[in-house]
Amino acid sequence: MASELFKAGDLTAVIGDNAGEGAHRPGYNGIWSLAHRAEQTNPFVPLYAGFNLEHIFDGETLDVRGGNRIFFEPRNAPMTLRRLSDSAAELHQPPTPTFFLESWTRFDFSPPDAIDITFRCRAHRHAFKRGYIGLFWASYINGPEDKGMHFRGPGGWEQLCTPAHNAMSTVRHADDSMPVTFAQGHRECLYASFSPLRFREPFFHGYVRGQVLAFMFDSASGIRFSHSPSGGGANKDSDSQNPAWDFQMIIPKYDVMKDYGFRARIIYRERCPRSAVSAEYDKWRKSLPRS
Repeated sequence: MASELFKAGDLTAVIGDNAGEGAHRPGYNGIWSLAHRAEQTNPFVPLYAGFNLEHIFDGETLDVRGGNRIFFEPRNAPMTLRRLSDSAAELHQPPTPTFFLESWTRFDFSPPDAIDITFRCRAHRHAFKRGYIGLFWASYINGPEDKGMHFRGPGGWEQLCTPAHNAMSTVRHADDSMPVTFAQGHRECLYASFSPLRFREPFFHGYVRGQVLAFMFDSASGIRFSHSPSGGGANKDSDSQNPAWDFQMIIPKYDVMKDYGFRARIIYRERCPRSAVSAEYDKWRKSLPRS
């Protein structure tokens, strides 16, 4: 199956692979749609998805003759979906043709308003030319009242709302000094453009039609946030563009046939004070077993 429907607590969601189905365009995996008891409109652009594995990168390997098959390798390489239970599903992508990276993404619904996500990946060859693995996820946001991503910085709450696509797009952790390099002449892209802002805690949130949508991570290690004011294309109901609220995982050094990954949680609920989002993050982090 290309997609599966889940209902848990206040949430109704469709999880899908990178196949097309109905109005959903091929190439976009993850959370195809999401609804809340109090808001039925999908916070993600219906043509695309949320928590969509978009890029695998090494700072050097690019499409030689144009096109985007390597740049968007997770869109194009085969991927399958398996329903595990009434509240869980897993996406699996076998080793990809360029980077030979295998990955698994598990979605577990946690009522009333959370989706817990476990991602792991495994390099089958030393195919990453600059010695690091880069992974990038995109969430295309459907006409939010506020295009910005909100997060806690060293001095308090910050907002990332970039002026243009590929302009000051990526925010790193306050202690992130990983030597991620890019070859001369590398194409412009969100993950290679950096903001002067820094985040302190690994979570961000935004506002969509009276709801709050939050992305939380179990560790700041290797996690980076990215933003585009127009990555989701034109909004059919307004004069504006849909933004993309994105994130990355950087693995600075890796071993072949060793698993790497992270745990994340998505919260989708009626709008609440940002202090409540922060408290929810603290509560979730404390609930996680020590690895």
